Amino acid sequence: MKFIKNIIKLSVIFTLVLSFSNISSSSEKNYYKDLITDWSRIFPDKNRNAAGPKFFKYIIDKDITYKDFIEYNKLYCAVSGSLIDPNSEPDFIFVNDKETKKKICGNYYKCCIPCSCDVMKYSEVQKIKHKFSDGTKEFFVFTIKNPCNKKDFPNRVNKDYFCNGDKINDKQVYNINDHIVIGLLHDGKNCEKDEIDFVKSHKVTGRYCELRNNTPLENLNAGMGDIFIKLAR
Repeated sequence: MKFIKNIIKLSVIFTLVLSFSNISSSSEKNYYKDLITDWSRIFPDKNRNAAGPKFFKYIIDKDITYKDFIEYNKLYCAVSGSLIDPNSEPDFIFVNDKETKKKICGNYYKCCIPCSCDVMKYSEVQKIKHKFSDGTKEFFVFTIKNPCNKKDFPNRVNKDYFCNGDKINDKQVYNINDHIVIGLLHDGKNCEKDEIDFVKSHKVTGRYCELRNNTPLENLNAGMGDIFIKLAR
């Protein structure tokens, strides 16, 4: 009887330890909660319009693993600056490489459908290296040209986030050779022909994006509309 009681006691202890371990692990990896908690630090004036670059800079400056970096970058839209619900499904897209002009395919987490069209048309990708707490990794990022000397810089965007005069504000956003990184292309790689055909024939990245990307700027009224486009074109 005493032996059975000891077995039961050990079983209860093991269950409690496992439960606390799971809670701790879940707490440590609540990426969405981290972004919510630090929202006022990332956006002191609470204006996140087209400010995906602010999220990227905040994340890449953290002392984290590459896996953590990937997970954080699934939770905001590079085009709009909106947070994205956890477990959202990405769109499979392609974007031109800035250097080679070849199409690079990958997954893009967006807040709404038009943002996939906008990032495909108005951004480029570049491959960069970064040292994380678990080693150096290579990955593709979306970039846009320096927008700081634009006469029509969108007034609904906080220019101080992006610019210091006519130069990119390196303290606020990530700068690569006078281009601003706006977000991460997940699982980026050189496109195969069938992948390009898939994107072009898809109901969103193909048919819908063709319609949107051929619509005059003044007639756009979906997604971030002219805000990101004026910033990036």
